[in-house]
Amino acid sequence: MFRHKKAFVLFIIAVIALSGFLISKGGLLQKVDAEENGHYSKIKTFAETLSIVKQNYVEEVEEKELVYGAIKGMLNQLDPHSSFLPPDAFKEMQIDTKGEFSGLGIQIGIKDKMLTVIAPIEDTPAFKAGVKAGDKIIKIDNESTKDITLQDAVNKLRGPKGSSVTITILREGWDKTQDFTIVRDVIQLKSVKSKVIDEKIGYVKLTQFQQKTTQELEDALEKLRKDNITSMILDLRNNPGGLLNGAVEVTSQFLPEGKLVVYIKGRNGDKQEFQTIRSKYVEYPMIVLVNEGSASASEIVAGALQDTTRAVVLGTQTFGKGSVQTVIPLSDGSALRLTTARYYTPKGRSIQTTGITPDIIVKLSVKDETKTHPVIREKDLKQHLKNDVAKDTGTIIKDTGEGKPDQDESEVSADISESDDVQLQRAVDLLKTWKVFKELPKAG
Repeated sequence: MFRHKKAFVLFIIAVIALSGFLISKGGLLQKVDAEENGHYSKIKTFAETLSIVKQNYVEEVEEKELVYGAIKGMLNQLDPHSSFLPPDAFKEMQIDTKGEFSGLGIQIGIKDKMLTVIAPIEDTPAFKAGVKAGDKIIKIDNESTKDITLQDAVNKLRGPKGSSVTITILREGWDKTQDFTIVRDVIQLKSVKSKVIDEKIGYVKLTQFQQKTTQELEDALEKLRKDNITSMILDLRNNPGGLLNGAVEVTSQFLPEGKLVVYIKGRNGDKQEFQTIRSKYVEYPMIVLVNEGSASASEIVAGALQDTTRAVVLGTQTFGKGSVQTVIPLSDGSALRLTTARYYTPKGRSIQTTGITPDIIVKLSVKDETKTHPVIREKDLKQHLKNDVAKDTGTIIKDTGEGKPDQDESEVSADISESDDVQLQRAVDLLKTWKVFKELPKAG
């Protein structure tokens, strides 16, 4: 995400001006002069509709909900990534970006119409209290969770550090429910995981791009350096993206200062470049893992490292989201998430709908008993933006791994163990081979 100051100041001024036309001191919509030229004249139809609905609909309706619904409908006419964020959703997005919140430390979802613990986060209050994956949360502070929405559940579970909440849990194998009273604490969401593979290969997994991702990556790389690694794997698989400047800062860890990472162009065609911003960077031989879940900022990083021949990209075609969204806060605590530009790799490639094509294609095996989910990419979404430049036509080395030679990519594994991770194994083998060829003596 990024802010183009000049354009967005003008846009925000327009929004404020529009609000002045729409809202009176009493909170009702003003009548707009029917003779007004331009788009403001269309507001009359909206005002008439709102008035008719409020006065004649069979049940009482909240004006705010009607207006919010209209805004959502307006943005739904655009591309799949432009949306309206009500205050709760906007706060949640800010929490995700920041990477920390005050709560229990559990990932939750609705399963079989019941609020269910997907997984407790390690070393959090919920984890220490003994909450386990698969637990059904029947009550929160003695209030039933039947038909509760996920957002309402999140709001009830989160709260100030030091405050407590009681959750009533039903676990498989139990005869009756059990109450867990847990004291909330600040939960840190880690976006970087790292380890050493095969003694000398550093492995770094980026789950998303948050405000703290750059520092977490620096710390991970420093630790790997002390472990005397000689090469590394950067895993961007299933990373949905995040902050644009985060993608630039991550790429800056692997390229010299002043190298072009990405450039963007908005509707007016003005070009804005983003270059690497640090002089210290790692130079290990490097492989980047990507798949159909690698999107947005992940594709920026992979595309930059591929275009500069800094790394070999291995895996499957990425998601193909080549657009930039800007979040514009509104006066009532809500916000607009608006697509404002397209981005391009250093060589001028747009990955919109096409994605990044790996240098080496390796597909994961799908065993008969393995749970799968369908592959959905940007090109499958309704009203997606079109790619405005020609597709990349680079040479591709095809390798289907241990799976079926002509494996259908309409389904991929939902979860896979490291021992079955053919893409990771190929990356390790390639880096080992890389070292062998490097150490071969020169011919005579």
